[in-house]
Amino acid sequence: MTLWMIRHGLTRPGEEGKYQGSLDEGLSLRGRESLRAAPFLPAALYVSPALRARETASVLFPGVEQTVIPDLREMNFGAFEGRSWQEMEADPDYRAWVESGCRTHCPGGEDMAGYSARVNAAVDAILQNGKNNTAIVAHGGTMMAVLELRGRPARGYWQWQRPCGCGWMLEYDREAESLRVLREVSFLR
Repeated sequence: MTLWMIRHGLTRPGEEGKYQGSLDEGLSLRGRESLRAAPFLPAALYVSPALRARETASVLFPGVEQTVIPDLREMNFGAFEGRSWQEMEADPDYRAWVESGCRTHCPGGEDMAGYSARVNAAVDAILQNGKNNTAIVAHGGTMMAVLELRGRPARGYWQWQRPCGCGWMLEYDREAESLRVLREVSFLR
């Protein structure tokens, strides 16, 4: 089974270097204009409920029905949302979170273990559907949490990061329950 995991396009908070998380803002003009339609149509298209993911999916795969999966949403960064690292560099809660490798609980938000369990359970259900040529349009963190657990060759969380509008073409190995990288993909003009 071929699986495409794609990060949503650029947003205004993203352009400003701010944590977006559960904030539901759509694509910026620059984000929308930088995307191009994909050269294929997926047999199944799953998306995060975030407006930025749904808008990205509409640009990449016009006319394809989107199945919204709530648990594909981005990590809830709680008190850090809508703020940049520069704004928070002296915040002791933010410093502690960064020093943990961004794995501890965000004040008012999620921790990495809970987030990873949530998105991996959602992707498990998608993989069990088994439709070849399936696409997921979600978030950078969503892709990284899934691929840290099952991506091959194995890499750390941050090594799976891709720019907005980009992602991975993967092959699902049902026996090993892993996702083998076929190639990096970009849907940027």
